[in-house]
Amino acid sequence: GEVALVEEHLMGGDCLNFGCVPSKTLLRSAKAAERVREAEAFGVHVDGEVRIDFGEVMERVREVRAKISHHDSAERFARELGIDVFLGEAEFQDDRTIDVEGTELNFSRACIATGATPAVPPIPGLEDVPYRTNLDLFNLTERPPRMGVIGGGVIGTEMSQAFQRLGSDVTIIEQQPHILSREEEEAAHVVQSSLADDGVDLRLGHRVERVDSRPASDDESFPTIQLQLDGGDVIEVDALLMATGRKPNVEGLGLERADVEYDTTDGIEVDDRLQTTNSSIYAVGDVATRYQFTHAADFMARLAVRNAHFFGRGNFSDLLIPWCTYTDPEIAHVGLYPEDLEAKNLPYETFTESFEEVDRAVAEGDTEGFVRLHVEAGDDTILGATVVGPRAGELICELTMAMQHDIGLGEVADIIHPYPTIAEAIRHLGDQYNQTRLTPTVQKMLRQVLEFRR
Repeated sequence: GEVALVEEHLMGGDCLNFGCVPSKTLLRSAKAAERVREAEAFGVHVDGEVRIDFGEVMERVREVRAKISHHDSAERFARELGIDVFLGEAEFQDDRTIDVEGTELNFSRACIATGATPAVPPIPGLEDVPYRTNLDLFNLTERPPRMGVIGGGVIGTEMSQAFQRLGSDVTIIEQQPHILSREEEEAAHVVQSSLADDGVDLRLGHRVERVDSRPASDDESFPTIQLQLDGGDVIEVDALLMATGRKPNVEGLGLERADVEYDTTDGIEVDDRLQTTNSSIYAVGDVATRYQFTHAADFMARLAVRNAHFFGRGNFSDLLIPWCTYTDPEIAHVGLYPEDLEAKNLPYETFTESFEEVDRAVAEGDTEGFVRLHVEAGDDTILGATVVGPRAGELICELTMAMQHDIGLGEVADIIHPYPTIAEAIRHLGDQYNQTRLTPTVQKMLRQVLEFRR
């Protein structure tokens, strides 16, 4: 069949242009700077000045983005995949027709993957202030001496740590009592302590009541922005990043004409097979789910294709979606949180292994954090997992595979891990679980067996 792809702005979407790729590239430079600063603890002494060239850092961000961009190029989609690519704004005309700036496209099946954009709250004065979001943050070529970040979620924490380590004085303002409020509090506090150690000024449990700015003078590169907090404190910064969440891109698409139900906050209404209220139209990614991750959108798209064209009966609720925040240390999660288990009245047991007990972490001087698993009470079925520490995003993959394929925590202890590795923490948890099975009755029986064998 014939396939058309319509893109309004840049091929590759948020992930390539404004999200995962540039942010992780920037974080790598920030980590390099921090590793130089802490080298003395490992007996490595750096004599002379350590200088960060912010312009070179941002140039590398653009180079990496360009290197990866060919995967998503219009040329590749057209030449290698045989897809007709249309660059422009698309709008449904009816339940079977799309208009792309004067070109009419008829379809038997359609998929909406318009993503989300930064959600900016109506703070008094903000409309007159030159703030930034992730959409234009990576256009910076000069480092702001002082940076304010409103929002302590994923984008806010990652970028705060990055800019602080690259030489800016960063202040985070977050209404919740701790950053990364969706994560388990103890795990979030490990990341929070790391940001504080880096020098980030954490203003937690506060909100911004007003924002004002004064234009840059002739000898200044940045304006002066004033943030007035509840309680009366005034913070002055040179650049302001709004990291206050995202909203689905649903307006201006003509969804009403296509009989597609949607909400400007929650996005497009889909069933478990990702079908909208128009049975010929599907929706995937940030526009249709609270799981706003590239990998979630990827697997949603695969599911929608199977269901739309190959008589698939796959359900979105069957997908097990892990995620990771790439601060240092990283924090990753999969499955259910304790509050989810309690809301479902599911009895559970919790097992935790600190990286202080993992030899590789001790050898590398990277012992902050832990692996924590929640398992079904009286069973070894893993219901949820949180990792905060070195390479958490990699470790969560092993736990996701175990959960996906019903490998219990007791069986994890039987999986041989190379020594010494960070992933040994997971095997240790399997040992912890098996030790709890050694009840006094079982221990008594084992002693009797051993005495008999003598």
